[in-house]
Amino acid sequence: MKTICFYFQIHQPFRLKRYRFFDIGADHYYYDDYNNETIIRRIAERCYLPANRSLLEMIQNAKGKFKVAFSITGMALEQFEVHVPEVIDSFRELEKTGCVEFLAETYAHSLTSLIDEPEEFIQQVKMHEQKIELLFGQKTKVFRNTELIYSDEIASIVASMGYDTMITEGAKHILGWKSPNYLYHAEGNKKFKLLLKNSKLSDDIAFRFSNYGWDQYPLTADKYISWIAGSPEDEQLINLFMNYEALGEMQRKETGIFEFFKALPHFAEKNGIGFSTPSEVSKKLRPIAGFSVPYPISWADEERDTSAWLGNILQKEAFEKLNSFGERVRLVNDRSILHDWLRLQSSDHFFYMCTKHFSDGVVHAHYSPYDSPYEAFNNYMNVLSDLIDRVNAKIPSSIENEELNSLMTTIWNQDEKIESLEKELKTLKSRKKMKEN
Repeated sequence: MKTICFYFQIHQPFRLKRYRFFDIGADHYYYDDYNNETIIRRIAERCYLPANRSLLEMIQNAKGKFKVAFSITGMALEQFEVHVPEVIDSFRELEKTGCVEFLAETYAHSLTSLIDEPEEFIQQVKMHEQKIELLFGQKTKVFRNTELIYSDEIASIVASMGYDTMITEGAKHILGWKSPNYLYHAEGNKKFKLLLKNSKLSDDIAFRFSNYGWDQYPLTADKYISWIAGSPEDEQLINLFMNYEALGEMQRKETGIFEFFKALPHFAEKNGIGFSTPSEVSKKLRPIAGFSVPYPISWADEERDTSAWLGNILQKEAFEKLNSFGERVRLVNDRSILHDWLRLQSSDHFFYMCTKHFSDGVVHAHYSPYDSPYEAFNNYMNVLSDLIDRVNAKIPSSIENEELNSLMTTIWNQDEKIESLEKELKTLKSRKKMKEN
């Protein structure tokens, strides 16, 4: 029996305000609050709330046979909590059905999996796990990396964190003649399972659904399901991964996108096709082969690599600068600095600096709040310079990282010792009081 695995990505960055060179050292608040609130409210109204209502209705009508998965970044969740808490409530309603799975990822939707040291990556994943469990009561079982970025090395790190399943892009230059419609395993680790995105079928909904020039327009639910039903009999898994904003924001309500989705379970059932969450797929199916990815891939742009964020000198310089003082930020242990540094790690800031042209360039320009990649770079670097100054004010740059690490370890050990002695003293006082009574 064929099964469809729907996965939706939800992320909204904290967009930066126009931050001039002369603001460095004078203004430590970096965010465009008006723009951030306006965008999150608009998308909640067009997409998150109506889409969640539609999915809840689909689950109820299908009597629990329709299933779906989400990954929601910490950055998006923070903005939901402040500006549209009703979105959180609507996701809780979906979670109660038992038909919705929340996936783990990096809290900040960051590129930390691409740096040499994995500590920040691991820390952000743990932060995200805790946030999901706090808000929705679910312990994450499956991992998805930022923008589906994946490599053999990343898989090894994710496996070391206790995960045995991950989703990523079914990149043609990796798969070759093979189909993404199977369960695979990581190279060298047969126990680490991989669900690969079917790009063609996913993009038919996310990007081509309302395109009048598309030779398959209009796309109806029965036609779409017939394509899936017509795939080779032994291809039992169809992974449809896309941004949630495809429902109502990228494909507006007027296009009929919600009616299309609501009709899918009916036609799927008629064709003997079911729905599964990623963790269910991992349990039900066996991997057919290894998936070797020596260099990172993603689901972005034509190349399906990391060039959308690290493809030019501007992006590389900004990324290297950001990570050059990460260890010092963690050692400072200042909540305000840590929060700003976390927000600056969102991959969006590097995406805005992309200088690609043609079709990919149109996509980048659509999402960018800047007039040019160079403006995005200058603005980001000004903010980063101010943050570095704040870190150096706490810990002079003349102190080497190793020396600083040693000093901070000593301080933390002393704090733990003091805390232990205080607990011991409190216990002794309690015992003495009981004896006196």
